[in-house]
Amino acid sequence: MPDHLFDVENTIVLVSGGSRGIGLAIAQAFSQRGATVVITGRDEASLIDACGKNMTYRTCDIADETSIKTCVDSVVSEHGRIDTLVNCAGVNTRKPAIEFTTAEYDKIMDINLRGSFFMSQAVGKQMILQKSGNQINIDSLSTHGPLTNVLPYAMSKSGLSSMTRGLAQEWGKHGVRVNGLAPGFILTDLTEKLWSDPGMHAWNRATTPLQRMGSVSDLVGTAIFLASPAAAFLTGQIIRVDGGASAGINWPITGDFDVTMND
Repeated sequence: MPDHLFDVENTIVLVSGGSRGIGLAIAQAFSQRGATVVITGRDEASLIDACGKNMTYRTCDIADETSIKTCVDSVVSEHGRIDTLVNCAGVNTRKPAIEFTTAEYDKIMDINLRGSFFMSQAVGKQMILQKSGNQINIDSLSTHGPLTNVLPYAMSKSGLSSMTRGLAQEWGKHGVRVNGLAPGFILTDLTEKLWSDPGMHAWNRATTPLQRMGSVSDLVGTAIFLASPAAAFLTGQIIRVDGGASAGINWPITGDFDVTMND
């Protein structure tokens, strides 16, 4: 008999920020397993290019509450329900904290935190009505420890972590689960330039126990698991898919040292 433990076939999946990178990889993984997937983004041309089998799209500016409501209402009208929401839309700017303008700060917060909240809220209303569903928020390694020169991004993702746990508490009684997936250092089109530097690669190998960059394909198994019956008793958790980067601090000591260290 088939094992349906990790089955997501015939489910309705909404992926915000699903036209590229992590969002697209997760959307494709669901569609390949028989789910009906709707991806969202602001650029219609990119959405059209990204759509494959079992995939459709909605243009949606996650920083705009009206756009979110229109998107969610449209998906529910067409499909009757939403089984899984993947909150993946996000932006980042790298610069010292002292140099951020108000506009740059607001853009990051409006998309990464405010927009994700109102997307979760809009979909959550439907999931509460149907008394089922799960939401997966794309968290970050920065919620384990903020990286230098991306502070507003780290702040927004820390807020998202709290949102994950808080919504899990409020919505569990309605049969709705909410979890987070926190990637480590993942190579995407947007990060390719950053990680093309040999020094960055060497640093990553030194600080990540599995000694390699992550790929978007490394994240899909956890996403499928979180949306499947296998995770039926899992909510309010952040799963870190980071090659062990958050396991501890890998300091540059090699060889054996005959030294006794006292507390």
